Amino acid sequence: MPQRRVEIAVVSDLHLGTYASRAREFTAYLKSIDPRVLILNGDIIDGWQFSKRYFPPDHISAIKEIFSKLSSGTRVIYITGNHDDCMRRYSDLELGGFLLTDKVVIEVNGKKVWIFHGDVFDHTTTGQAKFWGKLGSNGYAMLLWFNKKMNTVSKFFGKERLSLSKKIMEQFNKRIINIDAFETKIAALAIEKKFDTVICGHIHEPQKKEVVLPEGTVHYLNSGDWVEHMTALEYYENEWSLYTYNEQEMKTERAVKERPNATVLTNEIAFYLHALSTTNNEDLLRRSGNR
Repeated sequence: MPQRRVEIAVVSDLHLGTYASRAREFTAYLKSIDPRVLILNGDIIDGWQFSKRYFPPDHISAIKEIFSKLSSGTRVIYITGNHDDCMRRYSDLELGGFLLTDKVVIEVNGKKVWIFHGDVFDHTTTGQAKFWGKLGSNGYAMLLWFNKKMNTVSKFFGKERLSLSKKIMEQFNKRIINIDAFETKIAALAIEKKFDTVICGHIHEPQKKEVVLPEGTVHYLNSGDWVEHMTALEYYENEWSLYTYNEQEMKTERAVKERPNATVLTNEIAFYLHALSTTNNEDLLRRSGNR
């Protein structure tokens, strides 16, 4: 499949390591584009729910595809979020074309763009509220797992896909986070700092709009998530666009678990080691007087 050339791709809230993650679809999306810059805007790997018992091949394949983009010349910027905040201690680490940071400001076509995850503007992820946030996150993960099983049954009977988790998340954003207040607070600070565009994630609510306040106007964008909406932000032809994954158009491939091959020595190396071992044995026997 030919790749679409985009200048910048921004994705967030993949939540690898959880049952909710749509890692297979995310990998298919990455394979379909050829970005100059790939910005991973937080919660890519879910440290809150990470378990050694669950990190399937599809999730490993997603990470491999990110590194594949990096090795092919794509600049990769990983911005930490609240679910991967354990990596914030390594902020501003730069290795070749890879940058790990908490926030970034880039210039796009002469305009300043401020990009960060957004959890610092959410009172539910700070202080004691962080404990309840983690507890709620675990409950949400269980709901997503149940929702996934329910949709498998619905698909078998030819029914449409339902999303109880999406409706609950929308109610949570409306009543607890208050999306309007969240967006207004971010927009006001972006205007104060004289940024033209501000991009965040975190609330799993894809958005593209102009926010007009008495202090000024700013372009507000949210990359959404890869749990429910499967969305990304793309910059090409001098414009930001909100991309939504189409399951009918895109082809996904199930990743196969790679099993290591136990036979790792070539005949030449095996022969060399055998010869070396024989020489050492002869030296040992000579020193002991047995030869």
